[in-house]
Amino acid sequence: MSEHTEHHIVPKSLYYLIFLALMVGTALTWWVATIDLGMMNNVIMLAIAVTKATLVVLFFMHVKYSSRLIWLAVGGSVFFLLILIVLTLNDYLARGW
Repeated sequence: MSEHTEHHIVPKSLYYLIFLALMVGTALTWWVATIDLGMMNNVIMLAIAVTKATLVVLFFMHVKYSSRLIWLAVGGSVFFLLILIVLTLNDYLARGW
């Protein structure tokens, strides 16, 4: 049984660029944490964290060049994560403190 797998060759410079973007994101997160923006601190830091996680999944986990089945698995995982977050927030917000 032979499998047809397509290999995509990515230059090292792209990995270095992604690593640099992750380091800039980390520094940016630290910088935002030192500023008092009220409720926006958490929103901005979560946006940076989601961007960094997306870069890791796409490039370091090679999802960007993978088949549609892998994309479906990643999309399903994100979908169920969102369901868990919504259910948790629903319980948290429904409590009478």
